[in-house]
Amino acid sequence: MPSMLRAALSVVPFPRPSTLPEDTLTATVTVDPEHLARYQRVCGFRLDDRLPVTYPHILGFGLQLDLMTRRDFPFPVVGGVHVANRIEQHRQLTADDVLDLAVHARDLRDHPRGRQYDVITTASVGGAVVWRDVSTYLRKGPSDEPKGERPAREAAPAAPPHATWRVPTSTGTAYAEASGDHNPIHTSWVGARLFGFPKPIAHGMWSKARCLAALDGRLPAAYAVEVSFKLPILLPATVGFTFTGRDFSLRDARTGKPHLAGTITA
Repeated sequence: MPSMLRAALSVVPFPRPSTLPEDTLTATVTVDPEHLARYQRVCGFRLDDRLPVTYPHILGFGLQLDLMTRRDFPFPVVGGVHVANRIEQHRQLTADDVLDLAVHARDLRDHPRGRQYDVITTASVGGAVVWRDVSTYLRKGPSDEPKGERPAREAAPAAPPHATWRVPTSTGTAYAEASGDHNPIHTSWVGARLFGFPKPIAHGMWSKARCLAALDGRLPAAYAVEVSFKLPILLPATVGFTFTGRDFSLRDARTGKPHLAGTITA
């Protein structure tokens, strides 16, 4: 059964465990140059044989979805919110690398708005881990953690953005085709409205990749990049990209409301 169909069926109620599965799912993958080029185009990277730091996340997406759609996973994958992502790259990867991927989940914990957990994907070459991805998901619902005070709303930056991008509605569908993430909140007006969005929204990992594409050629071969996903980008949109030292952000070009905040460490 295709993974996205299993994702849709995961909303059907059935008894679920209260803990994350301990299994690790694995696969060995090679890079399809045509698929790599399609991904580079939709995210704004240069076309060459270097893998964007976000690309192995796409190669591991099928395994991630396989894990989160299992019957022994504590939540249905539909309704989970991707709130943060951290990637560590130990060297520049290229299309010639054969990647051994491994995916597992860990650290189910309370959050003021529900429960959080991490899905970890690693890529190894010749037995050595060369890349690691931690995606943090929020499942909204009851929590034992105190609500506390709401964080202060981020102020819009005083300086104008370094770049302004028009993000067309077609971005959702184009990225879905390149990534395999066909969640209807990104590709369908009806699907988006079913989940409370007035319009389709851009994929969070597209927004991260687009920011890093803007820094292509300015980043080292080995580095870590961490982002928090803020307000969704309702498509179509115009967004402003700002980069200061090691920090970057993506905001609504008109209102300054934040979509993404990130940090790069070498």
